[in-house]
Amino acid sequence: MTETELQIAHTADLDAAVLSAGRALLYDVFDDMTDQDWDNALGGVHALVWEGSELIGHASVIQRRLVHGGRSLRAGYVEGVGVRADRRGRGHGAAMMRPLEQVIRRAYDLGALGAADEAGDFYAARGWQLWQGPTSALSPTGTVRTPDEDGCIYVLPVTAPLDLTGELTCGWRDGDAW
Repeated sequence: MTETELQIAHTADLDAAVLSAGRALLYDVFDDMTDQDWDNALGGVHALVWEGSELIGHASVIQRRLVHGGRSLRAGYVEGVGVRADRRGRGHGAAMMRPLEQVIRRAYDLGALGAADEAGDFYAARGWQLWQGPTSALSPTGTVRTPDEDGCIYVLPVTAPLDLTGELTCGWRDGDAW
């Protein structure tokens, strides 16, 4: 078995070949991955799992603003978490999340992410909590409900008081709001 290595780096410190490998990996992992999804995973801290010279895992945390309880909160938003199909179940996801959660706990009011149904138990076991209230996005025309995201958003409480049954609103961005 080839040994794995975990690399932690900001987008600015990754060269074009590494970014290309990350993008290719996520396109392989997710059937519905788009260019905008990849773009939304950039600009923050990446956790990369390498097996020799082959990238087998990617996750990143970027800064976003979330509105809750009348406050604008600085959120560490997790994006692009994926492990190559033939390498899943070996702890790579947890290895990537550990340093990203440390970044969130030290630099943000809370962590947040949108999880696929099959990933919910993974995040819950790590202390992430399912958001039970309605979700929305601040669009160029005002606040818009995002009901398709209800029941898919998880938060990692840090310093901000949270009412998990209240409304949670994300800032607008191209592509998927959440």
